[in-house]
Amino acid sequence: MSPTRNEDDEASEPEDSFQLFDGRQSPTAAAVQRGCARLLANMNFAPVTELTLVTGRRADMMALGPKGDIIIIEIKSSVADYMADNKWEDYLDYCDRFFFAVPPEFPAEELLPDDVGYIVADKYGAEILREGAHDGRLPPARRKAVTLLFARMAARRVMRFLDPE
Repeated sequence: MSPTRNEDDEASEPEDSFQLFDGRQSPTAAAVQRGCARLLANMNFAPVTELTLVTGRRADMMALGPKGDIIIIEIKSSVADYMADNKWEDYLDYCDRFFFAVPPEFPAEELLPDDVGYIVADKYGAEILREGAHDGRLPPARRKAVTLLFARMAARRVMRFLDPE
């Protein structure tokens, strides 16, 4: 018996092209990601990397907290990486808290907007240095949609790991 798919499910969920090592990420970005994942785990949050939202934008990291709160982290490995970014504000409607995560040498105080949070990270760990002014309590319907997207993508990734064929 083959499962049936609801057309609404396909229309509402983006394709997940996540690969554990796809070669797109610089060593610095990978180190920042690892440190952020450790920080989030210590905060009792469950992180997922490279999660594509229904808008088509791919968040570098999204984490779901024990009370259902949602954090999005945008990793910037260099000044050039930050300067080329023009999409980060698109994430604000999909999270309760937003942070940039940068390596220790990044001039965060000079470049990052004052109203967003930022995290300094390396491969060993991370620290939140500023909470952002964005504390966008998501509307219930959006929270449910983002939480379901998060859960389904995470579960599909586990399934692909367990059964790569």
